[in-house]
Amino acid sequence: MREIVIGAAQMGGIQKAESREAVVDRMLALLAQAAEAKCDLVVFPELALTTFFPRWWMEDQDEVDTWFETEMPGPATQPLFDAAKRHGIAMTFGYAEKTPEGRYFNTSILTDKSGTIVGKYRKVHLPGHSEYDHDRAFQHLEKRYFEPGDLGFPVWRNLDAWMGMCICNDRRWPEVYREMGLQGVELITLGYNTPSVNSQDSAEGLKERLYHSELSMTAGAYQNAAWVVGVAKGGDEDGHPLMAGSIIVDPNGFVVARAKTEGDELVVHACDMDLCAFGKRTIFDFARHRRVEHYGRITGQTGVILPNEAG
Repeated sequence: MREIVIGAAQMGGIQKAESREAVVDRMLALLAQAAEAKCDLVVFPELALTTFFPRWWMEDQDEVDTWFETEMPGPATQPLFDAAKRHGIAMTFGYAEKTPEGRYFNTSILTDKSGTIVGKYRKVHLPGHSEYDHDRAFQHLEKRYFEPGDLGFPVWRNLDAWMGMCICNDRRWPEVYREMGLQGVELITLGYNTPSVNSQDSAEGLKERLYHSELSMTAGAYQNAAWVVGVAKGGDEDGHPLMAGSIIVDPNGFVVARAKTEGDELVVHACDMDLCAFGKRTIFDFARHRRVEHYGRITGQTGVILPNEAG
């Protein structure tokens, strides 16, 4: 048995006025709980250090830059790395990254139990829009403030398992899981900041949005015989409701643990990586069953082309 005790560290809303240091204190409290629960790995949400700032229209680049980290760890986040090392807990969390070259990404990092960064992922599927949209109930400007990720979907050997990461909207795209599945991934971690309502369809509320989120993650887990840990930021954030719904999904697509609140909460489950083996050698034995000669459209086109328009 290759057991990893995982703590899904859901966080309540982070207000615009809340400092990095205050947020890190909350993360440290969750890490302390994880240590008591003998966790090996703690998974924090997307943009875990700040409010979800893409909901705000900003024209001043200096203002935009205040939400980005230029180093990791930095002065505000070093205590988090120190505590993880002291507890002997690996961790992953999301943040806004500004590179030395002046590029901007929605990023997630993975550490080992010594607090050393062993993996980095940059969000590929950026939702929303890049210009102010008067028809939306609120803005979603990830395409304005971030570039699409440039690292692909790598996996890393960590905690005696093959681990991969994705972020928020990535979870809705089956190609994401399959890219990692084709590298033998056993554990996929992802954080998200998802509004409780659809800014373009007020009839789609919390129930429907939680269903779609869970559907995406359970399907990705089952179809690639991998554990999936999805961790939310939830509750009220600057007057905007974020859905919670953090879950841990086993390699058969079943939810084995879930958050009960919309606030700071640690959801713990002992995940046996050996449970991935059966699916990978039977129904999802890719080497035996995949038929790549018929999949050309998946990478050959983006938008829909109707048969009578194909020429």
